[in-house]
Amino acid sequence: MMNEKVLAEFNNQIKEEMFSAHLYRSMAAWFESLNLRGYAKWMRVQAGEEDAHAAKFFDFIIERGGRVALQQINQPPHSWNSPLEAFGAGQGHEEHITRRINFLVDLARAEKDNAAENFLQWFVAEQVEEEANAAEIVGKLRMIGNSAGGLLVLDHHLGKRGEKD
Repeated sequence: MMNEKVLAEFNNQIKEEMFSAHLYRSMAAWFESLNLRGYAKWMRVQAGEEDAHAAKFFDFIIERGGRVALQQINQPPHSWNSPLEAFGAGQGHEEHITRRINFLVDLARAEKDNAAENFLQWFVAEQVEEEANAAEIVGKLRMIGNSAGGLLVLDHHLGKRGEKD
């Protein structure tokens, strides 16, 4: 059986991951409205990854004999002033999720829940990748500035996410 404190925070993390998926879908919809389908595809793929993260927590709780308690998800923003602002918001959100994962690791250690701590190590590594991906795109968008050509080239590049090389 799961430690009650860890269980409660894992249920909170499901909500966080589901919000992440909603946020990225909202960003995808906004990019679609601008006819930037490559950016939108990147965000849709990201939303799918966040759904998978929520499912990992969901399944872990069940596997450990805990009870999943789904919580209300807040409405995400639905527009941004620029692609840079949208990806910057995504980067900030990933930093928030990293802080949450680190908190969960610390909690699992404090509660001596070795299985939970071991489970969370995948997320620790995943967040390094998530933050690096967001930072790379934000950096490129800063270089591009207001260049329509640059935005379109990046749109084309981002639209290839998930394709086999």
